[in-house]
Amino acid sequence: MTPRARRAAVGGLHGEALRVAVRAPADAGRANEACLAALAEAFDVRRAGVALEAGARGRRKRVRVAGEPAALERRFAELAKRA
Repeated sequence: MTPRARRAAVGGLHGEALRVAVRAPADAGRANEACLAALAEAFDVRRAGVALEAGARGRRKRVRVAGEPAALERRFAELAKRA
């Protein structure tokens, strides 16, 4: 996750992880919240369906997205192809 990005975006890969950029600063959890909201929008799920599991204080996050696994995998593959 990249805080204070010029523009918010979800897509592309960094290693095996999905790249997420948010405009919010890494201050008082605002970037984490923006990251989760961006992922919810990108995966077309409710915000409550996306949870931060690890990495609250670092750039690398592990999140859980609720939904049908096959549909989530397809969407991940689509997002991963974006530059």
